[in-house]
Amino acid sequence: MRAEEGLQSIAPARRPGDVEIITGDPATGILLLCDHATNAIPPELNLLGLPPQQLERHIAYDIGAAEMTRAMAQALGAPAVLSNFSRLLIDPNRGRDDPTLVMRISDGAIVPGNARIDDAGIAERIARYYAPYDAAIDSAIATAIAAGHPPAIVSLHSFTPFWKGVPRPWHAGVLWDREGRLARALIAALQAQGDLIVGDNEPYNGGLPGDTIDRHATRRGLLDALVEIRQDLIGEPHAARAWGLRLARLLPGALAAAREM
Repeated sequence: MRAEEGLQSIAPARRPGDVEIITGDPATGILLLCDHATNAIPPELNLLGLPPQQLERHIAYDIGAAEMTRAMAQALGAPAVLSNFSRLLIDPNRGRDDPTLVMRISDGAIVPGNARIDDAGIAERIARYYAPYDAAIDSAIATAIAAGHPPAIVSLHSFTPFWKGVPRPWHAGVLWDREGRLARALIAALQAQGDLIVGDNEPYNGGLPGDTIDRHATRRGLLDALVEIRQDLIGEPHAARAWGLRLARLLPGALAAAREM
C-alpha cells in the first residue's frame, strides 16, 4: 500500500471527505473498493504540517490504485467505492479502535498535524471522512443484496517495491482471512499467467480485525479478496489501467471457481 508519484489531481466538484461512487450493475456480483485512493487533505489543515513531497509518498495514499480500480469497474461494469481523503488524515482500512487509525509517525515521517490529536479530534475525522466512506460501502452492498446479488468484495491496494531497504519480489499479492475462497482462486488465476510472482498473504497478512474487509465482507459472510499490486508496476496511469484490465479479465473466472469450492 505504498511508493512514490506526484500529487493526484482531484476533480473540482469533489472535496476531501466526499466519496467517489462508480455506479455499476449489481448483477456482476462484484463490488470494488479503494481505501487509499488519493492524497487529498483539506486546505485548512495545511498539509498536516508536512512538506508537499511527503504527500507524494506511499504514506499518503496507494499510488496507482485509484486508476486501476476505475479501469476495472469500467471493464466489468461493476460498482466501485473510492475514498477521497489521505490515509494520513484517518485510515479507513483500520478498525475504529486500532492505534494506527491516525498515524503520528508513518515510515519515519513525523506528522505534525496528528502529533497532538485527541479523542475529540479523531471523532471529528471519523465523522467527516471515515464514516461517509463506510456508509457508502454499506449502501452499495445493501443495493446489491436487495437486487438479489450479494457481492464479492474486492479491495484494491498497492505496495512499495522496497521495505526498509529489502526488495519485494512479488508483482502482486492477494490477502485473505478465514476461508479465503475467492483469494485462493484469484491467486491461482494470477499464477497461471506464467509471468508473475504472486504473494499468498504477502507482503502483508490479510487478517486485520476491524479492517475494511473484516467490517464489510467477513462479518456478512461475503466472498472477498484484497489485491495488492507493486507500485512500480502501476505508477503511471496507463500501467495502472493495464493492470486494472488484466484483473478484470481474471476476476469473473476466479469468482466462478470460488463459488464452486
